[in-house]
Amino acid sequence: MRLLGYRTVDALVEWLSDGGQPPLRTATPGEMEERLGSLEPVAAPFDDALRTLFDDVLPFSSRSAHPRFFAYVPFAGTWPGALGDFVASACNVYAGSWQESAGPTQLELRILDWFKDWIGYPAAAGGSLVNGGSAANLTALACARERLVGSMRDDLVVYASDQAHYSLGRAARTLGFRPDQLRVLPVGEDLRLEPAILDAAIAADEAAGRLPLLVVANGGATSTGAVDPVAELAAVCRERGVWLHVDAAYGGFAVLTERGRAALHGLALADSVTLDPHKWLYQPYECGCLLVRDGRALRRTFEIHADYLRDAEVAMGIVNFSDLGIQLTRSTRAFKLWLSLRTFGVDAFRDAIDRTLDLAQHARERIEASDALELAAPPSLGVVCFFRHGADDEDTDGLSAALEESGIGFISTTRVHGRSALRLCILNHTSTAEDVDAVLEFLETAKPRGATQGYERHEQLPTTVPLFARLEPPEARALAALSTECEVDAGAAVVSRWETSRDFYVIEDGLVDVLLEDQLIATLRTGDYFGEIAALEWGARFAKPRIATVVARCATRLRVLEPAALQELLEEFPRLESEIRHTAHRRIRETL
Repeated sequence: MRLLGYRTVDALVEWLSDGGQPPLRTATPGEMEERLGSLEPVAAPFDDALRTLFDDVLPFSSRSAHPRFFAYVPFAGTWPGALGDFVASACNVYAGSWQESAGPTQLELRILDWFKDWIGYPAAAGGSLVNGGSAANLTALACARERLVGSMRDDLVVYASDQAHYSLGRAARTLGFRPDQLRVLPVGEDLRLEPAILDAAIAADEAAGRLPLLVVANGGATSTGAVDPVAELAAVCRERGVWLHVDAAYGGFAVLTERGRAALHGLALADSVTLDPHKWLYQPYECGCLLVRDGRALRRTFEIHADYLRDAEVAMGIVNFSDLGIQLTRSTRAFKLWLSLRTFGVDAFRDAIDRTLDLAQHARERIEASDALELAAPPSLGVVCFFRHGADDEDTDGLSAALEESGIGFISTTRVHGRSALRLCILNHTSTAEDVDAVLEFLETAKPRGATQGYERHEQLPTTVPLFARLEPPEARALAALSTECEVDAGAAVVSRWETSRDFYVIEDGLVDVLLEDQLIATLRTGDYFGEIAALEWGARFAKPRIATVVARCATRLRVLEPAALQELLEEFPRLESEIRHTAHRRIRETL
């Protein structure tokens, strides 16, 4: 056992120390089949099996600890954390009940106490280390529903901004919330959820006889780093009797720094908070956390007594973590946190977070001084989104791909205000200003991979309809096949604010007025389209509600695409999606 362990550690140290590799190396399914397809589960020397891992498996995965890995959410772990996972795995610790894991349970409780203290939660708060932010968000939504109403109801409504993590949609769908029970609210130029918009949406649902249940605020949106005004949203939630959950999986541990505490002001007012130690606490996957202000609510949601577990049931005051979440069988995630935090001390992590925030500021200044680049949104908590001048969505995606192929670095893209944007996520404690500069210099001058010429105009459909005028023949045929025509009378409301219908409309002949609280904000004419804000799927079949009312000024003929038809059209023709998303953003900006 010692010899196998030594050889494994030697291989790991060599792997982790090899700084000459690119941040990402990938392969086709055929290439991987050629490498691994002939392997069978037969006895072989350990060294042969280990060599396969390091020669044929690990090379074809991201090196997310690479100092120029700025895509998605980078990972740069700690060796003590990895050893903590090794201990937990080697000892095969079961951490679901106090009876079988009094030591691991007490250690996890102590670490949760640290987290509660860092965000300002009371000692009576409860929590659990889970496998990540997705599980934490699901657990929070289930806890809120059980605490406030009990079993699932058709009138419940959940609210979040369009910057919320997609795991919220998955959690809502898993728990049985229908598409019309999640309000995905638009944000303004600062990418933050406005309390007034939230309050208006809740009021509309209450007036319609629905029951507002939970609001999800961003404590650092994964896409853009945006932080919602948590304190103001908390005031709305208190007044309305709604549960406030803050998804701080990305940015929560920034509270260890002065800048982070200021950005996350009000975090302690939330009813529940998601944190992810495998992000800014640099822990190996998997390690998420949910904290709930009323610790009893978490137990009441998940505690179930089974006959075969009678021996594990213990006196009041003793914690079984299997009673605080969806997992019965769970290992400990506390060992890695313990070894990391006790080896380096919390100040080392605070300093690492501060350094990455400094690098994000450096990237901001570098982009602002560039003749080729421009910021797409204010940088927030280490996330910097930007455009290259003159680059369309296809070019932007091509720039990201070109950087990946170069081996110089690795970034990802996102959408900001309806446009494809380049995105740096600076989280790695080994990254330097030179690493940031090398990536930005490449993006300033590189030719996008796969850049193509623009589309020619298609003149078969009426060019008075801007959307039609730019269609290629296949696009025009698809739109005609997927849409239907309808006529509405003068004075008829085609859509109403806050409703959840999702049809997309093109005006073939007529006039419509766009109203916000009875105030006219626009008149659309033949050739315009509307309904795109609600029609575009946010994720998991959820979408934004209507944010304005549209009324026909005269008899009007419309071409209508149902949501599934529009989705099919946009998946086949991404150029149309880009144009419609740009329009959606512009109109959101004009409306909010």
